[in-house]
Amino acid sequence: MPFITAKDGAKIFYKDWGKGQPVLFSHGWPLTADAGDGQMTFLGQNGYRVIAHDRRSHGRSDQTWNGNEMDTYADDLHTLIETLDLEDIVMVGHSTGGGEITHYAGRHGTKRIAKMVLIGAVPPLMLKTDANPGGLPIEVFDGIRKGTFDNRAQFFKDLVIPFYGYNRDGAKLSEGVRDSFWLQGMMGGIKGQLDCIHEFSEVDYTEDLKAIDKPTLILHGDDDQIVPIGASALLSSKLVKGATLKVYKGAPHGFPTTHQDEVNADLLAFIRS
Repeated sequence: MPFITAKDGAKIFYKDWGKGQPVLFSHGWPLTADAGDGQMTFLGQNGYRVIAHDRRSHGRSDQTWNGNEMDTYADDLHTLIETLDLEDIVMVGHSTGGGEITHYAGRHGTKRIAKMVLIGAVPPLMLKTDANPGGLPIEVFDGIRKGTFDNRAQFFKDLVIPFYGYNRDGAKLSEGVRDSFWLQGMMGGIKGQLDCIHEFSEVDYTEDLKAIDKPTLILHGDDDQIVPIGASALLSSKLVKGATLKVYKGAPHGFPTTHQDEVNADLLAFIRS
């Protein structure tokens, strides 16, 4: 399996398929690069080079005690881009991955970026504060920490339900999707996963969003129970100059899976535009 070596020596797994303009994917918590397989396969079949990595302490990458924070995540992404010498990149980030690519742009600049796509992404800030009254209270994230620490195997199985909207009327639970989510989550290291909760919930990406000067597409479900649209996409679309916002009516957080064909079509149209 291919790996790059981060600045602290950590081995970061990645996959690199196809040829053409590179489309680089960053996954959500607590998943792996495999979460984007539906989009990667489709775009690869349509003439693009598709690349995705397992964030450190997730999936097949090294489980590190330190460095499980957004500055290092962005630096790991930078190392991957530099090692593969990628140019004219379309960056696609789902959930925490949206924070990762946004912080990459703010920390390392947009020289190598052609376009950006934020899907169900956490920016600008998920935590409720006086300045961000639409966010979620800290107790929500403390509950995620407790569930992960006490019994993450069961917590990940339970998290699937709101993640994919399986608790909504008419929704049909896919045991395959549930098994895949659980397997990806359990491949990661618990210390890094616990640290990452702070990064997706309490990091403010406002200035990073303002630094984006490339065409940006923001996709979000209006029934997202994990990253509520009001404190995320509706604000991000105003902070990124010239951003295009598309709201998926009734869609959950995991809509790249539940609405795979629609997301794929929107990605292809945006990349080609």
